[in-house]
Amino acid sequence: MAIEHQQKRKDKKRKHGKEGSEAPASKKAKPVSSKSVPKGVVDKSRLQKQRKQSNYKKSDAGNEKKQPMTKKEGRLHAKELAEARKQKRKRHYTLEQELAHLWEKMRQHDIAKEDRSRLVTEALKKMKGKISEIASSHVSSRVLQTCIKYCSQAERDEVFGELQPHLLNLTCSTYAVHLVKKLLDSASKKQLAAFISSIHGHVASHLRHMVGSVVIEHVYQLANATQKQELLMELYSTELQLFKDLVSTKESRLLDVISKLGLQKSSVLRHMSSVIQPILEKGIVDHSIIHRMLMEYFSIADKSSARDLLQQLSGPLLVRMIHTRDGSQIGMLCIKHGSAKERKKIIKGMKGHIGKIANDQCGSLVLVCIVSVVDDTKLVTKMIMRELQTILKELVLDKNGRRPFLQLLHPNCARYLSPSDFASLNSSIPSLCSKDASEADSIAELGDVNEKADTEMAVAKEHDEDGSPDEVDHTINGGKKDPLIRRRELLVNSGLAEGLVDVCIENVGELIASNFGKEVIYEVATGGADGILHPTLDDKINSLHEAIAALVAQPKSEDTEEEHVLENFHSSRTIRKLVMDCPSFAVTLWKKALKGKCRTWAQGHSSKVITAFLESSDSKVCQLAKEELQPLIDEAIIKQPEAKTVKQ
Repeated sequence: MAIEHQQKRKDKKRKHGKEGSEAPASKKAKPVSSKSVPKGVVDKSRLQKQRKQSNYKKSDAGNEKKQPMTKKEGRLHAKELAEARKQKRKRHYTLEQELAHLWEKMRQHDIAKEDRSRLVTEALKKMKGKISEIASSHVSSRVLQTCIKYCSQAERDEVFGELQPHLLNLTCSTYAVHLVKKLLDSASKKQLAAFISSIHGHVASHLRHMVGSVVIEHVYQLANATQKQELLMELYSTELQLFKDLVSTKESRLLDVISKLGLQKSSVLRHMSSVIQPILEKGIVDHSIIHRMLMEYFSIADKSSARDLLQQLSGPLLVRMIHTRDGSQIGMLCIKHGSAKERKKIIKGMKGHIGKIANDQCGSLVLVCIVSVVDDTKLVTKMIMRELQTILKELVLDKNGRRPFLQLLHPNCARYLSPSDFASLNSSIPSLCSKDASEADSIAELGDVNEKADTEMAVAKEHDEDGSPDEVDHTINGGKKDPLIRRRELLVNSGLAEGLVDVCIENVGELIASNFGKEVIYEVATGGADGILHPTLDDKINSLHEAIAALVAQPKSEDTEEEHVLENFHSSRTIRKLVMDCPSFAVTLWKKALKGKCRTWAQGHSSKVITAFLESSDSKVCQLAKEELQPLIDEAIIKQPEAKTVKQ
């Protein structure tokens, strides 16, 4: 039974298999109709098929319009293109030759003005319509620069009009940049404003470009206060870049702008960091607009951001920044807030540039800050003092070069440093300042002080005729070492003081009669503030007193063209002040030069020196000259000085 049952199952399977194999043959496959696809469902296979068909049609249509060229046609087409390029180069070369020929004539010094104008007009006519191409040419751009220099204002305006649509691109061209600067120098206020509007939104990108940054700096120097602020605002925030009319000129400081517009300080800080970092990485740090931006960054930076920027700037980069007012302030901030390692980097980076820095108005302040703050006197002596000693005479006679010496001889004296100088020296970074809140705002207040700096620098620094100096109590914060010890190590122990005295003795006549050298010779002859040069250099100082007395002892002669030391304006005032402030000098001068000769020098500038003996605060000096001067007072040849308290 079981066997029969299995046999029946096998037969059923065979029968079923035959029917399945015959079914496809008997029935035709029906095409899938749209009805078989559910409603709302896209048939992807059909869409793909339709797209392929349409692509085939498009490609066929394209082939019908533009059939591939044969090899012969390709060769002919390439030959035509090469010939066209050759003709263009030939025309350009011919034009360059013609322009160069005209240039050789127009740039001669002995050419008549009318002939030069004719040549310039002829050259501009040849360049008309091609000026944008010529401006980027190595040779022809020079011709165009000369034409801009000598052409009429109408011709200059015409060139500016033709170049105006291309100026943004030309600012980044190596050869065209010089032409753009010349155009801006001679541009009207309207043209300058138009150029500043054209670079709106591109200031940050141009500052990252080695050539473009030069043009931005040039525009910044030519711009007025409103335009300068317009250029700076782009660097602060994206909102200020998009909406340039948000801020008026009253909000010149970034802190004021943030508070007025309610900007997020963190957002502004991030945007400024994204602008500053590429600039510093490329080493583009010479421009004053960048220095202004860095100062504003320090005013809002948190502690970590300020510290990171200080580390980046501490080194050779800083030397290229300290030639501007803001750059020198950044240098002083780096020295004051920098660590010992960072200060060492800064000072070592100055090696070989000390003389140039000392002769610079802003750079000399950085040296004043170094000698007032840095405690590592061995490093300062090795890197700075040694280099200064090689050019002592040149520096002593220079208005800026003498500043470091005067700071060491008589620190923080209002006669030698202006209020703006003291403000810069005492500035600090708010986030890194550990003092009270009033000092923390010093970097913000510094902007207000610098606005008045130009007028303050014009104030006379001469003493009053009575010889009393305008002494104000100023201090420069920074450094842990006792200032007197630091001064002694830098001035006396380094050998600088001895060199100064020797220079004063050798060039006594030139120094005492000069506007700037007289102050150095006065400080050296008195021994410096706090008697810093005594007693180490007493013998040399006495020799200097004798050298000055020897000059005074020379006879008065009307035949010689040179003024006598007592008749010169500067030297007579300096000697008078020395008589009043230095009794040892007064005694030497009286005994070796003036005793028995007072009547000869009782008139003119020299009379001030004679009467100074009676105004001295030392009773011995007064008694020394009183016997000889009293008859001159009685005869009304000299005036009786006002009574003063005499030191016994």
